[in-house]
Amino acid sequence: MRSDSIEVSSFLPLIVIVSIVIAILAIFLTFVPIGLWVTAHFSGVKISVATLVGMRLRRVAPYRIINPLIKATKAGLNIEINKLEAHYLAGGDVNMVIDALIAAQRANIDLEFEQAAAIDLAGRNVFEAVQVSVNPKVIETPVIAGVAMDGIEICAKAKVTVRANIERLVGGAGEETIIARVGEGIVTTVGSAQKHSIVLENPDSISQTILRKGLDSGTAFEILSIDIADVDVGRNIGAKLQAEQAEADKKIAQAKAEERRSFAIAQEQEMIAEVQRMKAKVVEAESQVPLALAKALSEGKMGVMDYYKMNNVIADTNMRQSIAGQEGNNNLEI
Repeated sequence: MRSDSIEVSSFLPLIVIVSIVIAILAIFLTFVPIGLWVTAHFSGVKISVATLVGMRLRRVAPYRIINPLIKATKAGLNIEINKLEAHYLAGGDVNMVIDALIAAQRANIDLEFEQAAAIDLAGRNVFEAVQVSVNPKVIETPVIAGVAMDGIEICAKAKVTVRANIERLVGGAGEETIIARVGEGIVTTVGSAQKHSIVLENPDSISQTILRKGLDSGTAFEILSIDIADVDVGRNIGAKLQAEQAEADKKIAQAKAEERRSFAIAQEQEMIAEVQRMKAKVVEAESQVPLALAKALSEGKMGVMDYYKMNNVIADTNMRQSIAGQEGNNNLEI
């Protein structure tokens, strides 16, 4: 038992040393990508281990730089590693830029690394832009409605074939601007037509008018063609507007008629009130007649025969009114 313990204790320092060496080697291999260096070396990319360590210290993922660099080297592109690292630190996609450069080289498109990096940092997909430059893209607009001069609505849908303009990708307008300008051209062309049947008979007039306006100026695309995919007749906007105008005129006329009727009723009520005031004055004046007669008799200004004659006249007047069918409620009485 003692001999076994002695043997174990003799191997203990060696085990500790081996463990430390393995730990140091593991840390070294983790910090220094030896495998990536070997891959780069056998791929023809001359890079030192110190450069890879420097990338680690600069917080740059080495595989995001070395793998695209290997791809560029195999494609025959000569790109400095510092430019790739600077583009990565600026927040760009190094792999996409390299793919775009390779695609541009294969398509014989003049595209420099600085230009591709600027397009990528501008937020555009530079690889897709190169593809669209080689293989034009079709942009389909939504259904756009325009109204001809005869009031008929025309609904049209267009397909715009565009090609990416590499030189205007930075600062150029995108697909939304192309769609908006094409829509404006459709509305203008339809609106200038005397009749909607003219547009239906010749839909190419829409595309020809739009192409003449140079709608691709200031955009990141070059318009190759505009094809009208669908043209339909919509609503009769003119008739609808006329009906709405007639309904509005009717309401205005009704309001004015109601105003005149209210004014007439007010005038009638005012006249009735005035007649009632006049009747009240007549009744008041008639009530003063007996007093005036009594005063005239007492003062001797009127004789008894005159009084009887006046009563006879009043009785005769009341009889005539009764015969004529008039009301005798207001007969004079003395």
